[in-house]
Amino acid sequence: MLRVGLTGGIGSGKSTAAAVLRTLGAHVVDADAVAREVVRPGTPGLRAVVERFGDEVLAPDGSLDRAGLGRRVFADRAALRDLEAVTHPLIEARTAELVAAVPDDGVVVHDMPLLVEKGMTGEYHLVVVVDASADTRVARLVEHRGMMHDDARARVAAQADDAARRAAADVVLDNEGAPQALETAVRGVWHERVEPFRTNLRSGVRSRLTAAVLSPPDPGWPDAAARLLARVRHAVGDAAASLDHVGSTAVPGLPAEDVVDLQVGVRRLADADDAAFVAGLAAAGFPRVQGVENDRSTDGTVWPKRFHGSCDPGRVAHVHVREVGSPGWQDALTFRDWLRSDRSAREEYAAAKQASAARSAISEEYAQAKESWFDDAWPRARAWAAAGERS
Repeated sequence: MLRVGLTGGIGSGKSTAAAVLRTLGAHVVDADAVAREVVRPGTPGLRAVVERFGDEVLAPDGSLDRAGLGRRVFADRAALRDLEAVTHPLIEARTAELVAAVPDDGVVVHDMPLLVEKGMTGEYHLVVVVDASADTRVARLVEHRGMMHDDARARVAAQADDAARRAAADVVLDNEGAPQALETAVRGVWHERVEPFRTNLRSGVRSRLTAAVLSPPDPGWPDAAARLLARVRHAVGDAAASLDHVGSTAVPGLPAEDVVDLQVGVRRLADADDAAFVAGLAAAGFPRVQGVENDRSTDGTVWPKRFHGSCDPGRVAHVHVREVGSPGWQDALTFRDWLRSDRSAREEYAAAKQASAARSAISEEYAQAKESWFDDAWPRARAWAAAGERS
């Protein structure tokens, strides 16, 4: 199944987006609803909370006084840790039950307010953030939830900042306008990205560029790489001895095809052929690509690797799996770091890219057209590394 993490600051309109996704066929798991469910009257969760905090956390009807408990733990870190020790395992178990009930070909949307704060990006195929300015969110909380202005401002300030959410987002939905505009945007994401992503994931098809189109340097490439690397780490765990953003999109200021290259270092190349490793990456949206199993050096030497692509139609990514310390693994890092440190080399490479793209609009031919520049560049990059200039 395709797993989508949906988040946004309080008052951003995240619940509205979740409701639209539900009408489109998504199976929405509401983290706040689950948190309430596990402490309903008569549940082991509520009994455990009362045992720790006393009967004063109960409302007159026997339910949990969530607001009162919140005020109590908000200023007491030890109390908050105790509460989380009770509720988090129950929430995680119930969430797992709800996700397991979703059909294999379904889309599960985890409506998770603290997704960014809890560092959960790697658990999803796609993270969608509903975004609105702090002032807009405060105004909505005052108008629609009856909060006092200072209380609303404090609630907004206590959450992750907007920059952190945007860095975690594969998709940002602007919700400064009317609800109808948000609904239109959600439907567009569903049809243009979520549905084709689900289809690709089920069939093991990677997304790819067919035309060599150079993009200006994009400051969002490192964040995209960080999200993808988090998903790889979540999928394969310690089988990945190293994880790096490599290639042109890893070099600030360098124009590039809009492809994020990742390098996964394994202790032995045989680890990359382990069934659990291959299946884990495929389930995370990175299927193995057959027939791309070697790097070739400028002198014709063949260096073994394994290659995976991304199923996400909105983010083409190449995952190169190489043995740590192998020539191919080392060269990928050396070339990246040389270009980062040497402005003249970056400018030369940018010119070579532009010339190659002008000669061929086909991605494979574009790559071949750059080979003559690489023939000269590799010895210089290796000499730079050998001289100890690598940072």
